[in-house]
Amino acid sequence: MAHPKRKISKTRRDKRRTHYKATAPTISVCSTTGEAHVRHRAYFVDGVLHYRGKQLTEA
Repeated sequence: MAHPKRKISKTRRDKRRTHYKATAPTISVCSTTGEAHVRHRAYFVDGVLHYRGKQLTEA
C-alpha cells in the first residue's frame, strides 16, 4: 500500500478541495406554460406532467 512520506498540510489539502463546490441548478422558464423548472427534467403544472414544452400525461 502507498504510504505518504510527509503529512499533507491543511492548506495544501484545502487548495486541492476548492473545486468541490456545490452549484445551484440552472432554472429555465417554459415558453409554453411559463413555469420555472430545472433544465432537462420533467415538471408538473396543475397536476399535468410537462417536458420540453409538451404535455406528457393527462390530468
